[in-house]
This record gives sequence, C-alpha cells and structure tokens, in this order.
Amino acid sequence: MTRILDPLLTVEELTVQHGALTVLGEMSWQVDAGEILGIIGPNGAGKSTCLAAVAHAVERTGEIWLGDDRITDLTTWELARIGVRRTFQHNGFFGDLTLLENAMAAMLLDHSTSLAQSLLTPWREWATRRRAGKAARELLSSFGIAGADHHKRPGEVAYGLQRLLPVVLAYGSGARVLLLDEPAAGLGSADAERLADLLAELRRRRVAVVVAEHHMDFVMTVADRILVIDQGRKLAEGKAADIGRDDMVREAYLGRAA
Repeated sequence: MTRILDPLLTVEELTVQHGALTVLGEMSWQVDAGEILGIIGPNGAGKSTCLAAVAHAVERTGEIWLGDDRITDLTTWELARIGVRRTFQHNGFFGDLTLLENAMAAMLLDHSTSLAQSLLTPWREWATRRRAGKAARELLSSFGIAGADHHKRPGEVAYGLQRLLPVVLAYGSGARVLLLDEPAAGLGSADAERLADLLAELRRRRVAVVVAEHHMDFVMTVADRILVIDQGRKLAEGKAADIGRDDMVREAYLGRAA
C-alpha cells in the first residue's frame, strides 16, 4: 500500500459481507488533504460499496480514521457534520427547488435558527435567511455556476450542470473529505472537462477527494493516485502511468469491455 505521511483519511481492512459473500475484502487505503484518489475497476468490482462502507451506509468491519480521530462508529449523519460527505451515482438534489434553494438547504447547519427563535425573534430568522441566501449564491458562483441559473430548477439546466450540482452541494460550507460515486457518468468531453476543473478547485481548497469511477480515461486525467479493485479486492495502487502498465490491471480491467 502506498503510504502517506499523516494522511487525512485512513481506511484499514474495510470489509463488507452479505451472508457468505464477501463484497469488499480487507480494503485499506489513505488519502491526504488536497489529494484526489481515484478508485477504478470493472462493473461490480465494489467501487460504490467501498464508498458506502466509508460513509457507514452499509454494515462493515474495519477501522476508519480522520486524521488522528477514530471515526469508525460515527453514523452517516455524524460523518457529514464533521465534513466527510458522499455523493451518489444518481443526481442528488431536490428537483422542486431552485439551484439556490438547494444550496441554501445544503448549508442549513451553518445558517439556521431554532423554532423558539423563529417564533419569538422573527427578525433573527429573516437575518439568518439573508445570510444563508448570500452564502448559497457565493457557493454556486465560486464553482462557476452562473447567476442566471441560480433561480432555475435542476430540470431546467443542462445535464452537465445537473451532474456538477451534487458535488457542489456536498461541499456546502466546506467539506474535508468528499466521496464521489461516478460523477462523470453520462458526461460528454466538454462537461467532463468542467468536472475536472471543479475537482481541481476542490484540490486547491485542500479537500481530500475520492472518486470512484468506471471511466478510466477520466480518472487517469484527474487523479493524483489510483486504486484498482476487482471482485472486492485490491489489485494495485499507484500513479496513473504505473497502473496503466500493471499486467493484473490490464487483464482485470483494461482487457474487459467497458
């Protein structure tokens, strides 16, 4: 395993079993702040399960650390509160809300008032909503989402923007770790480049990004390191150039139809 000095997120021997079937077997890896780790493998290799296990969305064994803090037993909600967040293969947003309203909802923890405050001091609720709206506009704009789109619903914007939106919403007011499940699915070359730019911006913001993706060409372009898995087991880990020359990887992944 490629070692990182003082990694931000450490996964040790993560295992997921469904009865007698081992879906993910003793998976170990690390990712640092400001680094993009790509997880690739054939369909059914266990990429999504790997992310779900880290996010505690499935039963698993193993250990997970955020810096020096053991976070193995935290719930998905508790992980999100400390900045470890996950996106899904399907678009994750409220279809009946505008992009701006979605962004405000994503930042609810940092911009909300209690029921008592809302009833007894309504001017505080109004001031909080103003701050939330301002922060939401700044969030969308900082990731290149034009103001003209802020008041549109997700179904009214281009598909490429729909695929970017869940990543932006997951970042919210500032994530530490983002677990992205096939964010490039269905994207053409221009939209894939825009996604690559977004990931580069997350790297600049010192977010640890883990991208589980079937499209190897995209991952090879954006990732600092790559982890290859097949049938729930690690095959290889390293730089893109080294992974491309690995015989086991070529047999398990490159030699199969996409």
